Amino acid sequence: MRKIRLVWVGKTKDSFIGEAIEKYLKLISPYMKVEVVELREAADADPAAARKREAARILEKTSSFVLLDEGGDEMTSPEFSGFIRTLAESSASMDLVIGGAFGTSDEVKGAAARKIALSRMTFTHQMTRIILLEQLYRAFTIIRGKTYHY
Repeated sequence: MRKIRLVWVGKTKDSFIGEAIEKYLKLISPYMKVEVVELREAADADPAAARKREAARILEKTSSFVLLDEGGDEMTSPEFSGFIRTLAESSASMDLVIGGAFGTSDEVKGAAARKIALSRMTFTHQMTRIILLEQLYRAFTIIRGKTYHY
């Protein structure tokens, strides 16, 4: 794998989240090129309408992706690192998708190559960005035998 694309809906609004994102992107950079694709959030107040508009934007940007979804498969950090290693060995790039504030549509869920849950708990879509990036960094350190993961 040459690159990971993180496709997420909405701009990062809180400065502390932006700082954490930048920190983890920098930590990951020696291991893998990461591109962040921010998609415009739907302005609809109706959750179903917002998910539909955002689905069109997501599916316009990627056709082969792993979706971060609370109903997805749960993994330990070592299992996630094995998943990342397998993808790295089998493909040129990988897209990881995080939906917006209202989640993702059934269309996006159905199009995903795989769905992964970071936890059974619910996180804001903005916090999910940090958690995913930290787990990616952890995965690469596990793969390389670094001492970050104990």
